[in-house]
Amino acid sequence: IIRRHETLRTTFKTVDGQPVLDIAEQLRVTLPLQDLSTAIAAEREEKALGMAREVAQRPFDLSRGPLMRFSLLRLEPEEFILVMAMHHIITDGWSIGVLIMEIAVLYEAFSRGLPSPLPELPLQYVDFARWQRQWLSGPVLEEQLSYWRQRLLGLAPLLELPTDRPRPAVQSYAGTYQVFDLSPELTQRVKAFCLEAEVSPFIMLLSVFKLLLHRYTSRTDICVGTPIANRNRAEVEPLIGFFVNTLALRTDLSGETGFRELVGRVKETALEAYAHQDLPFEMVIDALQPERSLSHSPLFQTMFVLQNVPAQPLELPGLRLRATDVDTRTSLFDLTLVMSEVDESLRGSIEYTTDLFDAATIDRMIVHYRSLLESALSGADLPIADLPLLPEAEKLLV
Repeated sequence: IIRRHETLRTTFKTVDGQPVLDIAEQLRVTLPLQDLSTAIAAEREEKALGMAREVAQRPFDLSRGPLMRFSLLRLEPEEFILVMAMHHIITDGWSIGVLIMEIAVLYEAFSRGLPSPLPELPLQYVDFARWQRQWLSGPVLEEQLSYWRQRLLGLAPLLELPTDRPRPAVQSYAGTYQVFDLSPELTQRVKAFCLEAEVSPFIMLLSVFKLLLHRYTSRTDICVGTPIANRNRAEVEPLIGFFVNTLALRTDLSGETGFRELVGRVKETALEAYAHQDLPFEMVIDALQPERSLSHSPLFQTMFVLQNVPAQPLELPGLRLRATDVDTRTSLFDLTLVMSEVDESLRGSIEYTTDLFDAATIDRMIVHYRSLLESALSGADLPIADLPLLPEAEKLLV
């Protein structure tokens, strides 16, 4: 896999003050084995997750590499945890799927003494980067820049959410996450609404999130970031590399807006943004020159993500596998809401910075998000100001 993908052999050096990539002809990485089988049984998994967290949090040296590391932890004679950590500069979420798929294909072939069945890649990441640099120039670049300048003109630099502590002068990026589930019945209601309103679940769930932020801040101008795979050409789909881009989705929630109208506004904004997704977010920042602060990210401080690619079961000869989440205890933004479908139900995860929020505050936020979702489904034509933030049980407590 490392031989196939140049990005995995790439480092980034500074020459005359400019970053320059260097692709090694070959690269060997080690797979250290750490034996935890002698530890007390009840403590093994927690110790293993702590070691996995350390692997993920250890800094990379961009100029020396390698920009990935692996570790194999033995819990039992036939139970292991494989830890994989890769720097975001050479990978993205889609790439992880490519990596796992290729591991599965090669493991099966090599375990049977067969050669690699994977075809040679038609191009490499540098080919895409070179094409993008050439294409994104002249009138094409100006049209993209013009859209984002107009769309984000006058945006306030900070969405001031109510927090448990004052915002520190410098972000520490310390964070964690909390998971919640929506019932199968509520999930089906969401799907039915989307079908009737001719919108995707992404638009519906993002609209509720924006409504939640509006109710928390009383702001009518809400901008939320979202990642997009940015692989709209078949040739780049099998590549490992950093293709993902970030879009800033800004919505006006002023006036006597009904929820159905809000969904329409969010849909229109998203479709326009998708049409201008090729401009890297860094170039948007350079063009807008927003007010910068070490205490928060520019343009937006909240993110929304919908993971809607079905997870393929990973089966290898003689092995049973399952994915394990590792809390890296980091958060790049104040709040990130991630939604996905698991076993016919929607599952949410709120990643948050612990500099600003306590776990109890996020618990209430989850309750309020679910309540707004249910009330929006029941009264989609009501003004958003009339949709209750509190569920009945919490109203009685108040």
